[in-house]
Amino acid sequence: MLSENTKNKINQTAARYPSRQSAIMPALMLAQKENNNYLSSDLIKEVAELIGVKSGHAYGVASFYTMYNLKPVGKYHLQVDTNIPATLMGADKILRHLEKKLGIRAGETTKDGLFTLSAVECLASCGTCPVIQVNDNYYESMTEEKTDKLLESLKKRVMPQMETKYNFGSKCNILLKNRGVKDAVKIDVYKKGGGYRALAKARTMRPEAIVAEVKESGLRGRGGAAFSAGVKWGFLPKNSDKPIYLICNADEGEPGTFKDRQIMEYDPHLLIEGIAISALAIKCKLAFIYIRGEFDWIADILDKAINEARAAGELKDLDIIVHRGAGAYICGEETALIESLEGKRGQPRMKPPFPAIQGLFNAPTIVNNVETLASVPYIVENGAEAFKKFGSPDSYGCKIFGISGNVNAPGTYEVPMGTPFSGLLAMAGGVKGKLKAVIVGGLSVAILKADEVKDLNLDYDSCAKHGTALGSGGIMVINDEFSIPDLALRAMKFYAHESCGKCMPCKEGSATLVAILKKIAEKRGTKKDLDDLFRIVGNLRGLTLCPVGEAYSVPIKAMVEKFRDEFEQRLV
Repeated sequence: MLSENTKNKINQTAARYPSRQSAIMPALMLAQKENNNYLSSDLIKEVAELIGVKSGHAYGVASFYTMYNLKPVGKYHLQVDTNIPATLMGADKILRHLEKKLGIRAGETTKDGLFTLSAVECLASCGTCPVIQVNDNYYESMTEEKTDKLLESLKKRVMPQMETKYNFGSKCNILLKNRGVKDAVKIDVYKKGGGYRALAKARTMRPEAIVAEVKESGLRGRGGAAFSAGVKWGFLPKNSDKPIYLICNADEGEPGTFKDRQIMEYDPHLLIEGIAISALAIKCKLAFIYIRGEFDWIADILDKAINEARAAGELKDLDIIVHRGAGAYICGEETALIESLEGKRGQPRMKPPFPAIQGLFNAPTIVNNVETLASVPYIVENGAEAFKKFGSPDSYGCKIFGISGNVNAPGTYEVPMGTPFSGLLAMAGGVKGKLKAVIVGGLSVAILKADEVKDLNLDYDSCAKHGTALGSGGIMVINDEFSIPDLALRAMKFYAHESCGKCMPCKEGSATLVAILKKIAEKRGTKKDLDDLFRIVGNLRGLTLCPVGEAYSVPIKAMVEKFRDEFEQRLV
């Protein structure tokens, strides 16, 4: 049974939303944490009754998201990120080491109930892989020695503190201006560096003038779609009698991507100021930050910063709710995110209508990425022309790139758009070993061979000319020690796992591609299998409800086309 304290927390949370149903996800998580990280059917029913939804609806939500444990887990749930960046940086070795030390396989619990071990998807800690998430805590840059120390401490029932070195740098000092500044999460430190001056200026401007300035700056969405932020804001209806909502997409689930975390964790007021200015521009009174559930401690940082900003009078007529997700890659897609925020399974909607016309609670809604919103204060304070001094035509401004894999200094680096890839690679310490391939925009873009990146510039136009996309700016560097067929299989397993199941082309297509790639990786595949693979990835484009089908058909097709000899060597 839920304690009175937890019931009160759930009711307080639900009271903040326009609809109590929206609180179903945080309510389920509160219930799970109170019950030793186990969400029983009885608890789900109790939460459903408290929120005011049917128990079947609550179970449908709980069974959709990976962070809800519908079976008992150990006191310490050890989750090892095994996605592509983690694989490139030794996660498989750490997972095998844990299996040996604990005497269990991934997916099992020790007999004493102390440990459950799981292999999980990308935890947005790509620059500090291998990473082990223990309950809500991240342990990064793990080695076998550090893993042994972690286990020794946990056996004593102590969650240890472990230092992690983070690599970062900036040639712009806009988005990462405060990275490395002591106590930059505090509002007084942020203000000493000029924080909230842009918001003060925005309050002297007409909303239409803010929109025009952002549109003139050429700021394009930094989450991957690259759509003009100002144009998007302009799609809102002019005379709607419904409230207008702003959602900050902080789900950051694209493998290889870990840029937004840098802003939220180390400079939360920059994001809050960007949200406040954007809310003024679109006449919004209630905004949301939809943050991936694994970032529990970062959500706490944001909540504290919002309270500071409110106490300092910076938010005035605006409320911001930090809404924790619960593990679903698909919720990076804006309509799936909206469904999730409404307290439903995170499955995409048909478009049109688009969110700007009919979004959250059927009201006009703007969804922008963390980095996009964090770029707004600089534009408003300094003007569109100052922003356009950075970057290249049609790719203005600066961007944070997260670079992981086989480099000497994996981390996050802020550079002007259009920076040569070779320059960013140098900032990351160069390649470990011999360069074989690069994925420049998160896992969902086409892979490039080593000779293709020699003249690549990191902007939209150059990437398009090279047959790929800038995407989220999650760069994965691959050396010649790794097999592309093996990486293709691992990538495809991720997409099959994350397919929401709403449309058959994606659900069945992803499962079929996993089966084919598994046969090829195990040297059981035939030429017909390779032909079938090409037929499937060729047919998927444009047939799925959301972009996920294309998100895996494009990279898999490119991997096979560019490294066909490696695939053919595995055929019977």
